[in-house]
Amino acid sequence: HVVGQWGYPGIVIMMFLESSCFPFPSEVVMIPAGYLSSPGYLQAANYQPGHEMNAYLAVVMGIIGSWLGALFNYYLALWLGRPLLLKWGRYLLISEKNFDKGERFFQRHGEVGTFTGRLVPVVRQYISLPSGIARMNLARFLFWTGLGAGIWVAVLVAIGYVAGQNKDLIEKYSHQATLAALVGCALIIAIYAWV
Repeated sequence: HVVGQWGYPGIVIMMFLESSCFPFPSEVVMIPAGYLSSPGYLQAANYQPGHEMNAYLAVVMGIIGSWLGALFNYYLALWLGRPLLLKWGRYLLISEKNFDKGERFFQRHGEVGTFTGRLVPVVRQYISLPSGIARMNLARFLFWTGLGAGIWVAVLVAIGYVAGQNKDLIEKYSHQATLAALVGCALIIAIYAWV
């Protein structure tokens, strides 16, 4: 109901929250958006005129919201991350030497980390922080963030489109999508490391 009422601007706002440091799951935004774009919604008992959506536009709005939230984290880490970690990192067992090694590693291999991180639950909210700390090239950061977020958002919209309001199917497909994303990320990282 909230997704339909807030419409496309609401998707952007909620996906901004999901992609920044706020613990807000993308599933509660994009799966309902997928359902609201399905033909089944138009015949549903809970149909409300004006709440229907276009699946492609919902995906685009989800990506835009993800970009905005990721940029929020990126710039937060860019401006505050390095000074805070260098000052307080020793209490988290992060020495300056280890910090520098991690930063160099992420500068060289940040693209694969940013892309795969966008597909992994919990990690997707925070993967922009090391990108900002490492001062990753902004155009590359946006490309890999958009690609990873776009895949995940499209999968969630497809789940909502196919499963409708069937909670068992939503849970089943969400579990399968998460498992497939984790296996896919492991394969991508293994191939990247091998190459």
